[in-house]
Amino acid sequence: MERTIDSSTICAVSTPPGRGGIAVVRLSGPAAIGIAQAIWKGKPLESVATHTVHLGTLHHDGAVIDRAVATVFRGPGSFTGEDVVELSVHGSTYIQSQVVEALCLAGARVAEPGEFTRRAFTNGRLDLAQAEAVADIIAASSRSAHRLAVSQLNGVFSRTINDMRERLLRLASLLELELDFSEEDVAFADRTQLTSLTDEVLTAVETLADSFRSGCALRNGIPVAIVGEPNAGKSSLLNALLRRDRAIVSDIPGTTRDTIEETADIGPYTFRFIDTAGLRDTSDPIERFGIDRAIDGASSADIILWLIPADASPTLTEEIRSRLRQVVQPHATLLTIRSKSDLAATPTADMEISTRLPATIDTLRQSLVNIAAEIVGGADDEGPVVSNARHHSALTAAAAALRRVQTGLTDGTYTDLVAQDLRHALHHLATITGAITPPDLLQSIFSTFCIGK
Repeated sequence: MERTIDSSTICAVSTPPGRGGIAVVRLSGPAAIGIAQAIWKGKPLESVATHTVHLGTLHHDGAVIDRAVATVFRGPGSFTGEDVVELSVHGSTYIQSQVVEALCLAGARVAEPGEFTRRAFTNGRLDLAQAEAVADIIAASSRSAHRLAVSQLNGVFSRTINDMRERLLRLASLLELELDFSEEDVAFADRTQLTSLTDEVLTAVETLADSFRSGCALRNGIPVAIVGEPNAGKSSLLNALLRRDRAIVSDIPGTTRDTIEETADIGPYTFRFIDTAGLRDTSDPIERFGIDRAIDGASSADIILWLIPADASPTLTEEIRSRLRQVVQPHATLLTIRSKSDLAATPTADMEISTRLPATIDTLRQSLVNIAAEIVGGADDEGPVVSNARHHSALTAAAAALRRVQTGLTDGTYTDLVAQDLRHALHHLATITGAITPPDLLQSIFSTFCIGK
């Protein structure tokens, strides 16, 4: 794929918006060092070595903006592959705006969202999967999500994809050679060998695609729905798991009429807890809507915490059990929990808790960690894992094409049709790393990045 090089020099604040102890203004482009020098007083930046740091002052309209530190990275050994200068100033929003204004007057322009990382991709410093991992690292909120993003940024996932492509390219070259000599009826590729190679790559592609559920759990958090009848203690449990008051707790049935979603890190994992409306028959349309959302929450969760209070109605409990059986995913874990266990003796359940007894909540938290470990399986190690919906879609499409190749090789389909399916598989794999990427896809990906990254 041809990658268009932008000759402009861009600048932006790369630290989070607002005031802070320090802010970093980044420049990248062929004139980055010269433009920085135009507002800089200190050691001449044009003469300094790459990857060096220097103290000086920044000036605008004849006045000193701030005392600053300039870090110079010369291309192609920088993040973007271009000359880069990072100006570290005090975190005043006024100072930040003045520095950006001065740089623009000196010849730079304000960067678009994700443009620094897009230039790193364009200049071959990162492939597309690695570029997407930059955003994942920034968004990582748990140890597991961070490890997954770092692994992808380091190229573990990309190397796996490239290995698959190389193996398929060898297969494709043999088939294409047959097509060139089709009139001579010459077979350059042994069908048994080609079938075996296709089977191996298909298995690898499907295995990687199947890791998507685990990858999503690590990247986005494991969805946990808290369900049960009104006054079962769902909101109290949510507050206890979060260790802060997030949901309103009341003795009045039907207080929670909509889902409340919050995340919490427990052990190495992030959990997305969904407190739902109490399940019961009601004529209130708003509460009815909340109950429908509760069912939806249970249907999409990987873990369902079904709270049954000590004084639960056997009839209502059986009704809830029936509804949950209809919506819970086959792979989901359903924990039956007797709540308010401090109030009365309770029948047998998977677990008994009381928000008045912290030890019972700690036991539940550990159980969640244990279940999470089973959900992610081997995804929490250094191996390649799919956590990006775009990657999963491409792998699924590649697998479908390879299954057609597999069938064609077995059934004796014409070589040109098998080769066409093989080209489709190669195309889908190539879109993952950006070896083949339409411009509109690049715009879609990088527009989700923050300005300055």
